[in-house]
Amino acid sequence: MTDDRHYFTTVDGQFGRLTLVATDRGLRALLWPDDSVSRVPLPAEMIAEEEHPMLSAARLQIEEYLAGERIEFDLKFDLRGTEFQQEVWLGLASIPLGETSTYGEQAMRIGRPKAVRAVGAAVGRNPISIILPCHRVIGASGDLTGFAGGIETKRSMLAFERADVG
Repeated sequence: MTDDRHYFTTVDGQFGRLTLVATDRGLRALLWPDDSVSRVPLPAEMIAEEEHPMLSAARLQIEEYLAGERIEFDLKFDLRGTEFQQEVWLGLASIPLGETSTYGEQAMRIGRPKAVRAVGAAVGRNPISIILPCHRVIGASGDLTGFAGGIETKRSMLAFERADVG
């Protein structure tokens, strides 16, 4: 049986104080200041640990991203969800910085063109925002849709990344 202790630390930036959560297997979550506790199920007890190797790597890469010095992330994940959810979440990493995708395009990308609503639901439960960039997914009409950090944060992030959105 593997150890399932969860560790956390925070990182401050222009989008607020983000909480990073990891296990010894990888990054488990990136939480927003006003995140819903039901979006990413986590244990009630977590250990504050700034120097945990997974958290140190994640914090450094987030800081580099926020400084405009990183366009892709290179981290191990401890994703917990259905096989479909994990496929959707990992598919988000293929959306390049400065670009957007629609839910329909993401459904096509994973070979499930009729699963647009299910893709949308999975994107909404993405446990590792920013790193698995769900903020780059927009509605088919070009509208900015739901985001755990809030629509204004999503708009600010896309502007920060110089994505062309309405």
